[in-house]
Amino acid sequence: MIMKKSVFSLIIFSILWLLTSCKPLEQQELKLNSLFSNHMVLQQKQDVAFWGTYTPNGKVIVSGSWGKESKSVADKNGNWKLNIPTPTAGGPYEVNIITKDTTVLLKDVMIGEVWLASGQSNMQMSLKGWPPNDTIKNSKEEIAKANYSAVRMFNVTRNFNLKVVDSVSGKWDICSPKSVEDFSATAYFFARRLYKELNIPIGIIHSSWGGTVAEAWTSSKSLQELGGFKKSIAALQDLKEWQKTKDWYSKLDSLHIPQTNKSWAALSFNDLKISQSSVNTEKWKNIELPGRYDIFNDWEFDGAVWLRKDIEILDITADYTLLMGVIDDMDAVYFNGKKVGGLIGSGHHQTERVYTISKKLLKKGKNTIAIRAIDAGGPGTITGTLQLSNKNNITISLSGSWKYLPMAEMYNGKFYVYDLDKIDFSKRPEIMVMGPNLPSVLYNAMIHPLVPYSIKGAIWYQGESNVGRAEQYSRLFPKMINDWRSHWKTDFPFYFVQIAPYNYGTPPNKEGSMDLRDAQRKSLKTKNTGMVVTMDIGDFTNIHPANKQDVGSRLAGLALKNDYNNKIVASGPLYKKHTISGNKLILQFDHIGSGLTTINSKLKGFEIAGADKKYVMASAKITDNNVKLYAKTIEKPVYARYAWSDKGIASLFNKEGLPAASFTTE
Repeated sequence: MIMKKSVFSLIIFSILWLLTSCKPLEQQELKLNSLFSNHMVLQQKQDVAFWGTYTPNGKVIVSGSWGKESKSVADKNGNWKLNIPTPTAGGPYEVNIITKDTTVLLKDVMIGEVWLASGQSNMQMSLKGWPPNDTIKNSKEEIAKANYSAVRMFNVTRNFNLKVVDSVSGKWDICSPKSVEDFSATAYFFARRLYKELNIPIGIIHSSWGGTVAEAWTSSKSLQELGGFKKSIAALQDLKEWQKTKDWYSKLDSLHIPQTNKSWAALSFNDLKISQSSVNTEKWKNIELPGRYDIFNDWEFDGAVWLRKDIEILDITADYTLLMGVIDDMDAVYFNGKKVGGLIGSGHHQTERVYTISKKLLKKGKNTIAIRAIDAGGPGTITGTLQLSNKNNITISLSGSWKYLPMAEMYNGKFYVYDLDKIDFSKRPEIMVMGPNLPSVLYNAMIHPLVPYSIKGAIWYQGESNVGRAEQYSRLFPKMINDWRSHWKTDFPFYFVQIAPYNYGTPPNKEGSMDLRDAQRKSLKTKNTGMVVTMDIGDFTNIHPANKQDVGSRLAGLALKNDYNNKIVASGPLYKKHTISGNKLILQFDHIGSGLTTINSKLKGFEIAGADKKYVMASAKITDNNVKLYAKTIEKPVYARYAWSDKGIASLFNKEGLPAASFTTE
């Protein structure tokens, strides 16, 4: 008996000693991801995730007013995570996050359907638009009638990072005329249709960034597996590469990038001598216009360039009209050394340039056109008609080869000006640019912190910034989709928008937006995906079409059909296969709905080719819900394609009014 008391006393003494001698764990404040806040929407009928940080080994309880509770203990680093069951859609509810020293109360919590919306500018574009050029159809009316308190949107603050981060900034906003103008227009119209047809709360987590590439939204691990990005990923971690960039720019004079139209107008590189006809351009590069002018020696940059072309003019008896297409973004145009026009400052990237060349400036024989073009961000392009003409019916095409030389490069908020007499562009290193288009940086900062917030699925509108890299995109895009799914650990539905026809300035016989659209179409092989076609609602003059109502509604149609069991036709016709019968090629389609049809009773944009792949326009006719193609000059057709250009026109639809996607059978 005495022995047992002694042992018991020793145990008690040991415990008391441990409790008093051990250093207490450092107290940490309870912190939550910004997603967990007032007005949030939780996914219905699911074990939804909650997570945050707290004192290591500290207990955390999450309690929902619908009668469910879950507990967790923070690990040694203070991280905790738990799941709590949610009921069928409804609300408002309250959620308490409880620790021994803190209680956080989340109010007005709705339970319904949660979707992630992401992509580039056509997803980012808000309901108020970006006036005056980039507007939303019926914007004021749509904003005024947007009273849907059960529709909520969380706008993720734009951010990028070379490493994964665990939190985002943002807040949940209730849809009202006061708040909705800052909602993603595409995501809003998607949510509105879902709400009207399902009559349950809809939550949208909106995480997008204009002008960004798909690889920026994909994790580093997946890009490494994909291949093609290993060099750029490795370079991001290489301090020597960053030093090379620093050294390159340190040798150049610099100017701050203007912030107002007035300061843009006053910008000078002391380079006007280049406009003179006497300048020697033997060492200049050649470039094809219309097209992009922001790619030099295989490197892409933002900044100022000089473009020059010598032309022969025989009739100098009348003034000429100079058409220089649409220059993105700014220009100053000189004819025989004299300035004849130019648009400087923001807001001109969609304006067609039309300038008058006085006959006083003309010389019989050789004349020189010189242009200083400035690309202030994104692809720098000259698109449209390039020509000189006069009232005497003389027309001189300016399309084709131009002389080309960079003048100043934009980097980290400054223009770095080249001394053209001394610069050796062959020594320019691979420039390291800290920005949103680096591989994985948007995944790291704008997608990873959202995982594992419970979502129903994702909608996506992106691809314009990957035009020109269709083959890579055909592998990259499905990889990105499955990358996201792997992190959420669920094969959630993923619906995306095929980029709209637009004058991308693709040179003849070069890869353009049609190739990228076809890469998107082929991505439908990825399970549980769907594609919205915009062939009929694009704008050839604006990369940001105003009709986001149909885009959002069509995305919602895919979800309603596939995820909510609505018996509707949600896709336009998609090329399935073809057969050959004599000198005719017969196309078969999926998603024909109640039948194939056309607009204005005529099919346009179909081409066929033989084995040599030399395409000609084909006569097309709908027969038994197939499309039969024929051309007199093609005796043995092998290939077909439809709307195969940057500015492809929609003519084939199903009777439900949804357009067919452009495609090639190659």
